[in-house]
Amino acid sequence: MPKPGLDLTLYLVTGRELLPPGKDYYESLEESLQGGVTLVQVREKKADTAEFLEVAVKTIAICNKYKVPVLINDRIDICLASGAAGVHLGQTDMPISIARQLLPKDVIIGISAGNVEEARAARDAGADYVGIGALWWTNSKQLVKDVLGVRGVGALLDVLAGSSTKSVAIGGIKSTNLLRSMHGAVGPDSSRTLDGVAVISEIVGSTTPKAAAANLKKLTTAFLGSSPSIITISSSPRTPEALTSGVAQLLLKIREETPIIHQITNNVTINSLANITIALRASPIMATTPEEMEDLAKIGGALLVNFGTITDKAGMLAAGHHYNRNKKPIVFDPVGIGATTYRKATAKEILNTWQATVIKGNGGEIGSLYGSAEVASRGVDSVGQAFSDPARIVRQLARRERCVVVMTGKHDYISDGEHVLRLSNGHELLGDITGAGCMVGSCVASFCAAARLAEPQPKDEDGRLVRGDMLLAAVGGVLALCIASEIAAARSDVKGSGTFLPALIDEVYNLTPEKILSKAKIEVLQ
Repeated sequence: MPKPGLDLTLYLVTGRELLPPGKDYYESLEESLQGGVTLVQVREKKADTAEFLEVAVKTIAICNKYKVPVLINDRIDICLASGAAGVHLGQTDMPISIARQLLPKDVIIGISAGNVEEARAARDAGADYVGIGALWWTNSKQLVKDVLGVRGVGALLDVLAGSSTKSVAIGGIKSTNLLRSMHGAVGPDSSRTLDGVAVISEIVGSTTPKAAAANLKKLTTAFLGSSPSIITISSSPRTPEALTSGVAQLLLKIREETPIIHQITNNVTINSLANITIALRASPIMATTPEEMEDLAKIGGALLVNFGTITDKAGMLAAGHHYNRNKKPIVFDPVGIGATTYRKATAKEILNTWQATVIKGNGGEIGSLYGSAEVASRGVDSVGQAFSDPARIVRQLARRERCVVVMTGKHDYISDGEHVLRLSNGHELLGDITGAGCMVGSCVASFCAAARLAEPQPKDEDGRLVRGDMLLAAVGGVLALCIASEIAAARSDVKGSGTFLPALIDEVYNLTPEKILSKAKIEVLQ
């Protein structure tokens, strides 16, 4: 018989031990199928052979009514005896080559993979799909390896690119992190995306598995149908003229909407960031307590996380999670990331917990995050020569981190993984005041909030983590501060850095669309 269709959109892995009290397994299974489950794996780690076979046979009978294939976890003998559509193997189970010899030629064989080498071996062995993970820590199954994390998935997908081997993510996936997981899990070189998600506890542990499955199916289907490899939507042509005009419109949008900009920042620059946000006519809130984040994410227009002093890590983690849940933009400023091992580890934890919309840093910070020592850091400052090919660095980092990247310096480079822009505004006095780079982060966050508000909210789930043109927003934030700095420095009352800072805030306050249109210096490099 022909191999059954392999639709990985919503892959249910069973776990009877997770059922709510009083919920029958077969009842829960059928309700989940009614909710849209497309593939089922029977997983019975504690059952003896006779019980496992009985569960498998009854599961297949129910799934056949919905034309959904059933796979068996680990046990090839149960697969053969039950007539299941295939088997899922672990790395310590029977090799695929031997399993192929024992099983009918048309069965589905999937295998778990937690690193590039395992994914490559699965591809070469002809696996029908690879289960990639674990993406998140989970109590549904005992993990024998470290959590891979969302940011680790892309390299495995690049290995699978060009092959017929499909992919599904597994490990702690829930409706609250599904879009973040799928958005972040894209091959940086191949733009290959996941084919679906595998879920255990959110469906099996639910008292309403039909509704749980339907919600997960809606999110997954929406993402897969939304040009999933694209990092941000383009609201206008990527020409200097169109970008400048778009920034001018976003400035007006900030003034019109006065969005709340939630900022978790270092204690050195907190006052300057609040003032520059107010000068743009946005409304700052500088809250750090983790317990507040769920509520604040509902009212905030955007979040800025600046970890210059890293005193509020728990708040940063919680805030980003809730802003992702509410599909609102997050700007991450990894201040001084290269200075200590702790900063690097914290940045890794943050970026594996939530998806940044924009990452902004100087050359040293971007280089450290990218993994290049070409530009060094001294504390929070860049030192030494600039990158020999800054456009390549920001573009590749944007593709890897699945966000817009802003690298500030004498020239500012911005990329969404496809286009690369170079901005050449700004004045050297910005380097003589504390927190100029941090203020750029506040400005970018304000423009991100405006860009989200500028795009009408879709009636149905559109599968995107954030709506709005975030490349344009990043350009707007950088231009706003840099153009204001040029105007401020030219004032007769500015004598040095001490008089420059208040003048800078004044000129951000007095910034107009006309000033942006006349002074913006934008080049489109790619």
